Amino acid sequence: MKLPPYADLLGIAPVGGNDPTLLTMPSAYTLLGRPGYLHGGAIGGLLEMAAIIALRHALAADGGGQIKPINVTVDFMRGGREKSTFARGTVTRLGGRVANVEAIAWQDDAAKPIAAARMNYLIVRG
Repeated sequence: MKLPPYADLLGIAPVGGNDPTLLTMPSAYTLLGRPGYLHGGAIGGLLEMAAIIALRHALAADGGGQIKPINVTVDFMRGGREKSTFARGTVTRLGGRVANVEAIAWQDDAAKPIAAARMNYLIVRG
């Protein structure tokens, strides 16, 4: 499944393998905020892309539809260092008109996330 163009700007790509919703964002100088740490906007962008991919996969299995973001809440838990970062989205509710999605970002250990997001999307079914 193709990622939105913003993902290319951040260098985000699917990891591959059995989980099509697992994404990675490689470390890059252009993604830094304060020295040695990723900018919060880059982490938020990764979380958004992970949520979108998870929702697109869920919708593909449920008859399709277009999505429009309603709101996004991001919790930053620890600083993201200059290293590859991973994220995965999970659809927690897929209704007829609204979807709820969570996304988690981590670096070395998925059990120690650097940030998490909760997102709600309006679904327009065709």
